[in-house]
Amino acid sequence: MNDNKMTGTELRATWGLGTVFSLRMLGMFMVLPVLTTYGMALQGASEALIGLAIGIYGLAQAVFQLPFGLISDRVGRKPLIVGGLLVFALGSVIAAMTDSIWGVILGRALQGSGAIAAAVMALLSDLTREQNRTKAMAFIGISFGVTFAIAMVLGPIITHALGLHALFWGIAILALMGIVLTLLVVPNADAHILNRESGIVKGSFAKVLGNPQLLKLNFGIFCLHALLMSSFVALPPMMVNAGLPAAEHWKVYLVTMLISFAAVVPFIIYAEVKRQMKRVFMGCITVLMLAEIVLWSAGLHLWTIFIGVQLFFLAFNVMEAILPSLISKEAPAGYKGTAMGIYSTGQFLGVAVGGSLGGWLFQLSGAGLVFLTGAGISLIWWLVSSRLREPPYVSSLRLTLSALAVKDGGLEQRLKSQPGVTEVVVVPEEQSAYVKIDTKRTNRIELERLVDAL
Repeated sequence: MNDNKMTGTELRATWGLGTVFSLRMLGMFMVLPVLTTYGMALQGASEALIGLAIGIYGLAQAVFQLPFGLISDRVGRKPLIVGGLLVFALGSVIAAMTDSIWGVILGRALQGSGAIAAAVMALLSDLTREQNRTKAMAFIGISFGVTFAIAMVLGPIITHALGLHALFWGIAILALMGIVLTLLVVPNADAHILNRESGIVKGSFAKVLGNPQLLKLNFGIFCLHALLMSSFVALPPMMVNAGLPAAEHWKVYLVTMLISFAAVVPFIIYAEVKRQMKRVFMGCITVLMLAEIVLWSAGLHLWTIFIGVQLFFLAFNVMEAILPSLISKEAPAGYKGTAMGIYSTGQFLGVAVGGSLGGWLFQLSGAGLVFLTGAGISLIWWLVSSRLREPPYVSSLRLTLSALAVKDGGLEQRLKSQPGVTEVVVVPEEQSAYVKIDTKRTNRIELERLVDAL
């Protein structure tokens, strides 16, 4: 038997949870390209309140994500996922039934309160073995990018054909489908596995927040999503004013996403294989700044807007791929899950600030001020990130230890002495060793052989 081949249970867990996560993300992203155009017909709507409706989702996510991740250790993963999806569906129904912008704001806040990402990743960790967990989590990451692209295309099509209310009803149905999949397709976990690679460790926030490299990266994901949300406040009405009807916007997003996804792969290979992460990272920030300047100067020139949008999403998609990798490389051994939790909180705070700030600026002085401010945010981000060091090109592993290995006081030093091992943390109460390795010099199999030899 090939021990690295996924079992039926692992495949069901990966596909099932990946689909649940994608359905929820689809519901979140489909609103972005249409709310600033179709939402203006709501009672009491203004550009500032539309921005608040976009951003309040992120604020609720930022508030509830880490606590819900910790609560899932007590109440169980599936109950929390189902409960979160029910809250998300309730928020969608409220948004679908209202004719007021304040009803949509309430609905969006409830949608964000159903924060299930940490519980999904924890359940995936419970249901997959160490040697297959990276593959399973990579599938979740890929599904995130694909879902974003699909949502950008489907949102305008559905809203133009059926209306904004129908879009929210559809989002509610997607959440209910996620509940059905969670209960009927996703396997039940026999036990909760405390895996510091995917879960949050209590009392570890100070250690992670005190890491200057991680702080700069968290500021980066904050800026990236602030730019995304503020752009989506200004971009759809800007294209309408330039002569492109809202019903045609999906064509722009489709072409843009296809080109950017095709172009992303060489940059990721160059960053990872050639070990040029910082160069690609700084280049992407520069391109984002350029995109904001192009959009600021575009006025009513439609093709200039298209160029700005293409530049933006090319850099955005590369950043979405390499930022989590940078967090993984910089996180201390045994604290990757906590680092990713704080990173996600920074991401959703960026959503909150970007949506709200973008709406206020758009109402104050139009799209030009939104993009000019975006260029300023990009410049500050570039200056902060210029002090980043080249990251260590390492991967994180969790090794399961036998009772005998746990009692071996020299195990940690023995692992550290292996070629390619840069950091080791042994946690006896979890019967685990968390190791950072250079995969060009060693791998999981070699280290497991060393442990098994005990």
